[in-house]
Amino acid sequence: MSDAQPDLSHDQHAVRRQKLAELRAAGTDPFRASFTPTHSSAQALRAHVAGQDYTVAAAVGGRLVTIRDMGKSQFVKILDQDGQIQLYLKRDVVGEAAYAAFKRLDLGDIIGAEGTLFVTKSGEITLKVDRFVLLAKALRPLPEKWHGLSDPEQVYRQRYLDVIVNAESRARLLLRPRIVSHIRRFLEDRRFLELETPVLEATPGGAAARPFKTHHNALGADFFLRIATELRLKRMLVGGFDRVFEIGRIFRNEGVSRKHNPEFTMLEVYEAYSDYRGMMRLVRELLESLVRDVVRPADGSLRLRHAPSGQDIDFGAPWREVRYKDLIREATGDADWFARSKADKIAGAERLGLGVNPAWEEFEITNEIFSKRIEPTLIQPTFVTHLPRELCPLAKLTADDPSTIDVFELIIGGMEVAPAYSEQNDPDVQREMFERQAGEERQNIDQDFLLALEHGMPPAGGMGIGIDRLCILLTGAESIRDVILFPQLRPGAT
Repeated sequence: MSDAQPDLSHDQHAVRRQKLAELRAAGTDPFRASFTPTHSSAQALRAHVAGQDYTVAAAVGGRLVTIRDMGKSQFVKILDQDGQIQLYLKRDVVGEAAYAAFKRLDLGDIIGAEGTLFVTKSGEITLKVDRFVLLAKALRPLPEKWHGLSDPEQVYRQRYLDVIVNAESRARLLLRPRIVSHIRRFLEDRRFLELETPVLEATPGGAAARPFKTHHNALGADFFLRIATELRLKRMLVGGFDRVFEIGRIFRNEGVSRKHNPEFTMLEVYEAYSDYRGMMRLVRELLESLVRDVVRPADGSLRLRHAPSGQDIDFGAPWREVRYKDLIREATGDADWFARSKADKIAGAERLGLGVNPAWEEFEITNEIFSKRIEPTLIQPTFVTHLPRELCPLAKLTADDPSTIDVFELIIGGMEVAPAYSEQNDPDVQREMFERQAGEERQNIDQDFLLALEHGMPPAGGMGIGIDRLCILLTGAESIRDVILFPQLRPGAT
């Protein structure tokens, strides 16, 4: 709790501390070392078969989240990783002493229980308890059932409470590891190798981003937290690993927004002898399988609701493909936009209600129009292709238009989900593009990567997918903070 919000749970905390002291004085261990459930809540619910002529014994463990005192009996619910299951305790079954001890338990306490499964008159599968044991005494109460966590920041600082009291948040955060697991299986089934590359880099590369800096005491040298895994993975293409990927943490010392967190998870995948169109096929198959096999819309379709726009995103319909320049011409209403002077482009951006910095390069002015006026309108899956060469120095130049590169940005729900390239494998062209991007800061060029390219890298397609943004899309979350267990926050007391 912050200093501005007094601890309203103080009295309950004191009462629970008193109960803890009484348990210890009576020789009861309120924090057991172990308990062995035979079933999770979901497994126990599936184990009961209607009309069977035998009973199913089960042992379950979890946190008390509901207690209904019926006098001589108790109906309670416990929560474990899979969900909730109801328990029924009767004084005549567990005995007077055990029943009295159970009535001294509080919401939030963690218990283990053994018994048999049955169905109540209301049709709920329930465990009739023969024995129970207190496994961990909760010394602080859970948030109130109807008010939950009233401070939005507390949701993120105390995520462990959020997933106890907020079923929607719990379901979303349980879906994320299933999404990541499916991505791994999907790629491994296609003969991609999962590699691990360093987090500490002597030269940050693979993206245009501000890095976090640290110092290695033993080596007496400064290092940077990686801003991408691209250049390491492409070295392995040189080494003959033809299909590689990594799902790794990326660190960029930049702003925080609904779509940005300084620490995030990125999938990068590279396939030798492919190109950006090969990546188009791969990402479409991947996203369709995620919707179909992981999210599983109730109507059996490949449609997901996009709440901000009020539209259904249909992953099963044809995906649009459109060139970046055509979108800019359409948005500005100017067929000759790319032949205009810088002054004309500044004026054109201002007519669209955008403030631009006169010091910006022309491509930056144009890209501001794309980012602010075009990208948010692209709700259905859209491949935006052939971006300006200045936006990425690592891609092949387009054969019929050397001002652009063979890339796509996959935009869904008004945000970029996956950029992909036909990778640049000419070491001389790559050096020239690096030098143009670096300007006077030539020390930031990864010379070892250029050395690797000089040994020969096969043509390849490469792609990055922001796992956090993908989870926003697939779970219907409003913010990147909602799909990261512990997002970055300003330091503060809980």
